[in-house]
Amino acid sequence: MQPSRDIERLIEIMAALRQPETGCPWDIVQTFETIKPYTIEEAYEVADAIERDDMDDLCDELGDLLLQVVFHARMAEELGKFDFGNVVEAVTRKMIRRHPHVFARSDADTPEAVKLQWDAIKQAEKRERKERREKRGLPADPLRGHLGSVQRSFPALVEALKLQERAAKVGFDWSEPTPILDKIEEEVAELREALRDGDQKAVADELGDLIFALVNIGRHVGADPETALRGTNTKFRNRFSHIEDSLAASGESLEAATLERMEELWQAAKQIERSLK
Repeated sequence: MQPSRDIERLIEIMAALRQPETGCPWDIVQTFETIKPYTIEEAYEVADAIERDDMDDLCDELGDLLLQVVFHARMAEELGKFDFGNVVEAVTRKMIRRHPHVFARSDADTPEAVKLQWDAIKQAEKRERKERREKRGLPADPLRGHLGSVQRSFPALVEALKLQERAAKVGFDWSEPTPILDKIEEEVAELREALRDGDQKAVADELGDLIFALVNIGRHVGADPETALRGTNTKFRNRFSHIEDSLAASGESLEAATLERMEELWQAAKQIERSLK
């Protein structure tokens, strides 16, 4: 079997890997649940390649993510539920339907109008989904309630952001950022109290409340918390690498360096960053 630009070849490869008699022993025993962590991991690796502006890695990682889609579709086909073609048909139908301003006639000619149109179409799709599931004997609404559409499998920061966005749609929201800063200070005080009391459960609870409030301020000022934290992670990586490289250049090691010495180099790294801005 040879590589190909045709998606059919990838589908054939996955079918061969899952073939009970001649396939790969590891691939054969996988299930939706066992593959799920890899799917999430591949999505993060795509994001990492984008953040590093590494187009070579991005090409590879997009392929790995596509493989995950093909893998799930193959397992569903084996169960007689749906196949890869159904996945493609469903998403193409959805995109055509949600973009009548591109593929049909529509008065939506601004980003705001497109957003309103998108929301209205999604509501119609939800009603149709409910009817379709009822006909199949499935629970009509497995994700009940106004917050039901927010997946619990999201990373915690993403879930917090989406919960807040959903609640805001019905008016459960701060009117401006300033009161959220007061809430953050309140949560910090409660965390300090829990730390003084030595109550680990309370510490975890208060820490969660503080992070939730920080996500809220990010939402209000237009700073995506996941993106903001990833930016800070990158800064930490770069500054720590500076410490490591500087120590090595001086014949020192990380293990032997004092905290004061590492802090000195950390501040030097910050100065270098500022000079490059």
